[in-house]
Amino acid sequence: MARDYYEVLGVPRTADAAEIQQAFRTLARRHHPDVNKDPAAEERFKEINEAYGVLSDPDTRARYDRFGADFRQIPEDYDERVAAAQGFRGAGAYRGGPFQGGRGAGRGGARVWTEGDFDTAGFDFEDLFGGVFGDRAGRGSGPAPGADQEAELTLTVEEAYRGGRRKITLGGPGGERSYDVNIPAGVVDGQRIRLAGEGGRGRGQGAAGDLYLLVRIAPHSRYRLTGRDIHVDLPVTPWEAVLGATVPVTGPGGTAKVHVPPGTSTGRRLRLRGEGMPHPKGSAGDLYAEIQVMVPSSPSPRERELFGELAGASTFDPRKQA
Repeated sequence: MARDYYEVLGVPRTADAAEIQQAFRTLARRHHPDVNKDPAAEERFKEINEAYGVLSDPDTRARYDRFGADFRQIPEDYDERVAAAQGFRGAGAYRGGPFQGGRGAGRGGARVWTEGDFDTAGFDFEDLFGGVFGDRAGRGSGPAPGADQEAELTLTVEEAYRGGRRKITLGGPGGERSYDVNIPAGVVDGQRIRLAGEGGRGRGQGAAGDLYLLVRIAPHSRYRLTGRDIHVDLPVTPWEAVLGATVPVTGPGGTAKVHVPPGTSTGRRLRLRGEGMPHPKGSAGDLYAEIQVMVPSSPSPRERELFGELAGASTFDPRKQA
């Protein structure tokens, strides 16, 4: 059984969005395969991404809290179907509520539904739950469409920027299945990619449902994303910061030149319009280069001499600038 997502992130079930995001960032940095060379780090990183993908989305989190680990198997119109079942006289009656009755509860109080929670006399479970309970639930007399399904697709910033074809393999009750996916250039975190007809099987001649891939962008050691905007640190020397310079800055789309104005301090952001994530139907995001003034950690004797001359000649005191 998959671990509880709250347990994976180390947060309580009452955690708010900020706490969940902070926990994800901390764990992602610690277990990112580019940083952590432990053979188990990659699997741990995937587990963290999956947990964050569910708990960071309010609707998905609500479904997880309600239905537990099997929340993806519960159809979107679950409540409507249950309401219809309750109002259907002579076809059996539903017993219990989302958090009461039945045969037990999942971790954290999330409800685990079983066939025995319903009075099945004359009632078609497959019609009500779209095949969630499989052949055990009985068979309807007419065709019915299959349920839509969802899975997560984790991409690097570079993969999301470039897009292109990618072969992915997903596991499921029927074993692993492979898909050739067309990833749009500039896809962003939280965007869904639809694979028509790759979801749950329909009943009879009913059409299959769709498979939706929920995109998750993995944390990057260099780039930080805000929507389609990309933020990157830009190291410069003290003399480049003081005198101004034109320096290269590298983004996922390649290297560009940026002008550092004279008198630039650490923390100043330089904007490169349109150099962020591409947008197939609109304007691309921007690339923001945040200045980081760096000093030599082991200056040569001549460098120390020159810095000493500067210290003696300058009247600049940054502590008196506020």
